[in-house]
Amino acid sequence: MTKSTGKPVVVIPNLNGGEALLDAIASLRAQTLQPHIIVVDNASTDGSADEVHGQFPDVEIIRNRRNKGYAGGVNPGLRRAIALGASYVAPFNDDAVAAPDWLERLVSSLENHEAYGAVACKVLQDDKHTLDSTGDYLTHWGLPYPRGRGEADRGQYDIPGEIFAASGAASLFRVKTLKQVGLFDEAFFAYYEDVDLGFRMQNQGWQVGYEPQAVVYHKIGMTSGRMKGFTTYQTLKNLPLLVWKNVPFLLLFRVLPRFYLAYWLFFFRAFSRGHAWPALRGVFMATFWLMWKLPELATLDSKRKIGSKKVWSLLHHDLPPNARALRKLRGAWHRLWRRGS
Repeated sequence: MTKSTGKPVVVIPNLNGGEALLDAIASLRAQTLQPHIIVVDNASTDGSADEVHGQFPDVEIIRNRRNKGYAGGVNPGLRRAIALGASYVAPFNDDAVAAPDWLERLVSSLENHEAYGAVACKVLQDDKHTLDSTGDYLTHWGLPYPRGRGEADRGQYDIPGEIFAASGAASLFRVKTLKQVGLFDEAFFAYYEDVDLGFRMQNQGWQVGYEPQAVVYHKIGMTSGRMKGFTTYQTLKNLPLLVWKNVPFLLLFRVLPRFYLAYWLFFFRAFSRGHAWPALRGVFMATFWLMWKLPELATLDSKRKIGSKKVWSLLHHDLPPNARALRKLRGAWHRLWRRGS
């Protein structure tokens, strides 16, 4: 029988995290509420897992035999947290650093809001002034975005409340919720698996909270930025999966026309930027996963606990703030429409 930890658990997926990983662990060791720390190593080649073992022998290490991406790099730690009997578990990027009271504030938020299945924090870039995320949102175009990304932090998102989904960079989940809705979908590998999980939580009647006083500093794209075409491939592979898995069948006719306009625009822009092969692979793998998951899609739709009208109200009814090309296209369409009428 596995002994219960009694502590919240923090899970760090690691891929050649180097010094950044050690900084992440040091910030967790300095928390006012001490967690049990688990590092899931995605077959790193830089010796970072061994370095962790040497410097922080109390940190638990799980080793994957190959790189399983973000989702596959977090799930073994989530399963371990469940086995330990933890009530709360937090995914935490290997390129993030937490303020000392980060975990305590997130735990307090979940304890004070029984309807929350997860709570997100304020994530700043490593300059400590520019926002990375104050929660993830999904538009009625089927496009997700992190609220506030790239904005200067002026306190404009300092009111706690409900959001759509919690960022995978650093957030806290109720284990009870994960047992009900499942863990991260490993078909995503990386990108949007956190929005997918948040959407599944919403569909099962859970809410997602935001606690702005819990702060993390994040080096954006430290891992993905090393791989050319990675973002293009993962985006085109995962966006259709996110939409088809979670949008109610009765809403698809309202979402899909906008979604595929944006999707194919992104596809052709990838070609113009020299990312033709990653774009083609992304579309192919999106089709593969949708075909593979057809039975699951039907099951998810039938088990949804909230109605289509409620789901529609949870979506942001505009384009993502950074969708400049789509905004120009929409503006041109509106001008033509006005002239024609």
